Amino acid sequence: MTEATAADRSAAPAPATVGAGRAFAWMLVVTGAAGLLAAWVITLDKLKLLEDPGFTPGCSLNPVVSCGSVMKSAQAEVFGFPNPMLGLVTYAIVVAIGFALLAGAGFRRWFWLGLNAGALFGVGFCAWLTYQSLYEINALCLWCCLAWVATIVMFWYVTSHNVRRGLLPAPAGLRSFFDEFTWVLPALHIGVIGMLVLTRWWDFWVS
Repeated sequence: MTEATAADRSAAPAPATVGAGRAFAWMLVVTGAAGLLAAWVITLDKLKLLEDPGFTPGCSLNPVVSCGSVMKSAQAEVFGFPNPMLGLVTYAIVVAIGFALLAGAGFRRWFWLGLNAGALFGVGFCAWLTYQSLYEINALCLWCCLAWVATIVMFWYVTSHNVRRGLLPAPAGLRSFFDEFTWVLPALHIGVIGMLVLTRWWDFWVS
């Protein structure tokens, strides 16, 4: 009986739709809202900068933390329009997905994989922007940093969700790791960026 039951379970089709817990849903709402806030503030400052080239954004605090330097760079419009305009759309979608999950919605596997792909693109784009800020532009934007952190957290938790729910194929050991230690990955990821920022301008921070 036990073996038959186990066989029946293994042969059972995967659910048509997959939902998520409230903690995960709130994670999407909070990280999406943080990214949306950053994109909104940067967009407003960019518009002011276009109107008045002498405008200094409020987050331009010193030669290193200089949002204006970042906004004036070519990397700030890599797709032919200001980068935060992309964030206004994508982060708003993430917030909407989070609220839909809080309302009890479930999504098909292709949707979850699409969300994972979008988060992967986002975290990859943030990695490129991090490199550009540190080693090409030589300045940091605090609002950009907020968007980076939000995207990193979002990516790792969406990936964890998909692995744990069997939407992404993974060995049992990896699923078990994600069950217990998902938080380690975004913490390490953000920590590495923090160390890069610290060492890049070490003389400035300690002077």
